[in-house]
Amino acid sequence: MSDNPSFVLRKVEDVTYEDRPVPDIKDDEVLVAVKKTGICGSDVHYLVAGRIGQFIVEKPMVLGHESAGVISKVGPKVKNLKVGDRVAMEPGATCRVCHDCKRGRYELCPDIIFAATPPYDGTLARYYPIPADLCYKLPDNLTLEDGAMMEPLSVAVHAIANIGQLRANQSVVVFGAGPVGLLCMAVARALGASRVVAVDIVPSRLEFATRYAATEAYTPPKLEQGETRLAYSVRNARAMMQQLKIEERGPAGIDLVVDASGAEVSIQTGIHIAKHGGTFIQLGMGQAEITIPVTDLLVKEINFKGSFRYGPGDYQLAIALVSQGKIDLKPLVTHRFSWDQAIQAFQATRAGKSEDGKPVIKAVISGPDVSPDDLL
Repeated sequence: MSDNPSFVLRKVEDVTYEDRPVPDIKDDEVLVAVKKTGICGSDVHYLVAGRIGQFIVEKPMVLGHESAGVISKVGPKVKNLKVGDRVAMEPGATCRVCHDCKRGRYELCPDIIFAATPPYDGTLARYYPIPADLCYKLPDNLTLEDGAMMEPLSVAVHAIANIGQLRANQSVVVFGAGPVGLLCMAVARALGASRVVAVDIVPSRLEFATRYAATEAYTPPKLEQGETRLAYSVRNARAMMQQLKIEERGPAGIDLVVDASGAEVSIQTGIHIAKHGGTFIQLGMGQAEITIPVTDLLVKEINFKGSFRYGPGDYQLAIALVSQGKIDLKPLVTHRFSWDQAIQAFQATRAGKSEDGKPVIKAVISGPDVSPDDLL
């Protein structure tokens, strides 16, 4: 049966709508009628560059992976879901038998089937098949738009709570006040951080960050003519520590640094400002290779860790934080588009603002026959 309109990336800078067959499901899967999908930076990157690292678009691919919807069909072995359930969708199906899956680090599975990561299709379609255990029922006080936002929120939960192991009353600095950086700040506050510093070069982003979740903001100085990036980062770190009264050790030190920008100078600065024995989480993707102050990393015994997507318990904690009122996702959704406006939604996200000049934090596309005004 063909009643599955899909938003397809055919090649770089070439997207179109296609009507594809309704997917079949396995015994342990469900078919979700997708209602809300947020646009991620990776979606835009595939549109613009056709690849992210080793993942290369070599054939037409449905975009989208930040989605929520309503169960349309269930496989015979599915016991925990029924038709009509509203669910957030975790868009990465793992093998479940490899070493990483069995030790509880399934985000590292080498055979993960992740939506809108080549060669696998994404969720920007009327229907999407998914293992039932990767669907999470939404409480009545959450909308399907909230459900779509659980994907980027789970990225932040994974970085802050899982990999970063944040504890109440600790201090956090987040470099990059884009959607994921903002969500990291929100998670840190929700989990009891005493201090959350937002760092960005865009003043409007910092203004929003301090209204939303950050306790303080810092604007880095500009690079001086002839100054190396390493020298700049030392100067920037000293200025930041002086301005914000950050110490190298003790209660006034920074326990957890999160880079959500991918910028080389942010990573360098973050290593300099982390306290002795502190933790640094690399979350943002930037250049494949950079220079870091490795002696600082060594002498200060900084725990330098990568954070990739999400793992066991991250979606559940994300949903709990929002349903309990500890995180408000609504201010982050700045733009809403209908299904037939998907191209405009990508254009606005790529430009960082819509045609009326309004800055984009997160754009959400509604599914076919769903009004953007209906948050469901």
